Amino acid sequence: MLVNRQAGPTALRMQIGARLRRMREDNGIGQAEAGEAIRASASKMSRLELGRHGFKVRDVLDLLDLYGVHDEDERESFLELVRAAKKPGWWQSYGDAIPSWFEQYLGLEQSATTIRTYEVQYIPGLLQTRDYARVVIGLEHHDAAYDGLERRLTVRMTRQRILHRQVGRATLWAVIDEAALRRPIGGRDTMRAQIEHLITVSEEMPNVRLQVLPFAAGGHLALGGPITIVRFAAHDLEDVVYLEHLTGARYPEGQESARYQKIMDTLVIRAARPARTTAFLKDLLNDY
Repeated sequence: MLVNRQAGPTALRMQIGARLRRMREDNGIGQAEAGEAIRASASKMSRLELGRHGFKVRDVLDLLDLYGVHDEDERESFLELVRAAKKPGWWQSYGDAIPSWFEQYLGLEQSATTIRTYEVQYIPGLLQTRDYARVVIGLEHHDAAYDGLERRLTVRMTRQRILHRQVGRATLWAVIDEAALRRPIGGRDTMRAQIEHLITVSEEMPNVRLQVLPFAAGGHLALGGPITIVRFAAHDLEDVVYLEHLTGARYPEGQESARYQKIMDTLVIRAARPARTTAFLKDLLNDY
């Protein structure tokens, strides 16, 4: 078992949890019994296995004992993952500017190999220009001090590095509703620059697949809000569906998660193909 050097702490916790869950199930041990071994409840054991809670070295060693893992190399590999998962991500130094519910998503995003997203209100954050992002953040946090706005802007711009890094560059597959492109955010110059940026991205970044969902596509099940699906390199980690709303977010699981993935598949089919999207964006410039 090797540590993925590109993975952030959130994905590493998920990797540890998934492997421990598989070991527990292979041994026919319930979450309550496993929880007792680490002086915890079954609910805490569930959170650990989902990667939503940090691991203590002592707890991991106790669980490995319970699951009959005595090979020193395998145990040390687990401990290496635990140590790596304890290292803070860059975004954690911006705790004053990031809601706690969004911090968890940042951890997932920064460890992703592929991100699929649908946006209806705004251009996706990973594709926003600085000027466009400043206006959007100002709308979302209109009562924040200037320094707070600038720190949030720094976080949003820094997030975009995952699309440009030399090693482990993420793939982004974005479907943008036509409404987000026609909604004037920040005035004519800001919108022109944003659309020009999208054109450049669609033509010059092979790791970004951009599609516009035109009004002509009619109604669809995703009109209620944005959808994001995050995928990781580790084969034993399931995709994570992320649904954000005005004051928080949630992560559907099981059949609900599968339903959102099917909705995303439908959106991709109904949206304009990337080449047609680029042409659409160039035509749209005439309106600004």
